[in-house]
Amino acid sequence: MTTAALPRKALHITAMALPLAGWTLHSTVLHHRLTQANRDPLTGTWRRTEFTARAQRLLDRHPGDVVLVLADADRFKALNDTYGHAAGDAALAAIGTRLTEWAGPRGAVGRLGGDEFAALARIEPRHQELRLEHLARLMTRPVPYEDGLLPLGVSLGAATPAAIATTDLPTLMRAADTAMYEGKHSGRVVLADRSHAAVPSVNGRRSGRPGTNLKGRAA
Repeated sequence: MTTAALPRKALHITAMALPLAGWTLHSTVLHHRLTQANRDPLTGTWRRTEFTARAQRLLDRHPGDVVLVLADADRFKALNDTYGHAAGDAALAAIGTRLTEWAGPRGAVGRLGGDEFAALARIEPRHQELRLEHLARLMTRPVPYEDGLLPLGVSLGAATPAAIATTDLPTLMRAADTAMYEGKHSGRVVLADRSHAAVPSVNGRRSGRPGTNLKGRAA
């Protein structure tokens, strides 16, 4: 091989590599855009459809060490009316951030709509009670806003595959939702049992709660 041929070969390899590099960059940008499209822009949590898919995968793969939590802001309309919508947005963002912190990188957090959130965290059974107590304390901390603090109350309900005897996400959500309603405004997490999953529901939510009168298939 002559030295004159080396630059030509190098140029040929470079010419082949450039389209590959361009495609890799394009794929990376596309993946980022698709990921962002599945995120709620205010809270950074997953949108409902993406959360549902991720949560069910986690349940199927790790049924023995996962906890599902539903969270609902208390008196959210009053907070909006008193402090303004920007304050309400700050409260929602704080809920999303705190749930994400609690669930950790192996979990999944989603905004179901309005002031309702869901989180699925991988936690060993022996640590679940303590972690849920920590979450209850975390969620009631006031939210820094402008020059002061916003009061924040969040109702929480939890369900595990072991307690409900299923890994079906809609069933677990129904149980956690019913438990959450049972402990509304109590400042604690109510852990669901099988009786909480037996209530009538629409779209996986307790029948009669706000929003379940919308068109949907009964679970």
